[in-house]
Amino acid sequence: MSAIAELLATCRGELDRVAPEDLAAEVAAGALVVDTRPSEQRQRDGALPGALVVDRNVLEWRLDPTSPDRLPEASSPELRVVVVCNEGYGSSLAAHSLRRLGLRRATDLVGGYQAWRHTRGGGLAPP
Repeated sequence: MSAIAELLATCRGELDRVAPEDLAAEVAAGALVVDTRPSEQRQRDGALPGALVVDRNVLEWRLDPTSPDRLPEASSPELRVVVVCNEGYGSSLAAHSLRRLGLRRATDLVGGYQAWRHTRGGGLAPP
């Protein structure tokens, strides 16, 4: 097994990942959905309705509740954050990183945007 595969498995083992069909329920319960896909992917495939777009390279600074550079939405370490990337790999690493910063409820979307799109958005309106 490659080192990245081991890291990914370790990260995912600590997350309670969200299935695409359950995303709408997470949002209804107050979760903050964060889309980290590059602009090219968002332009090509469409937006994720209601998601906060945060570039991956600044994610930790924008969501760390103790950071002076945080976004207003990142107000509490109790915040439920669901990170979404294109296919659900990078988002697992990102969610794990957010947990290490104290966002204990951070997680990601299984299969990313592509899985969400193919399941008709789990109750959210697809683009």
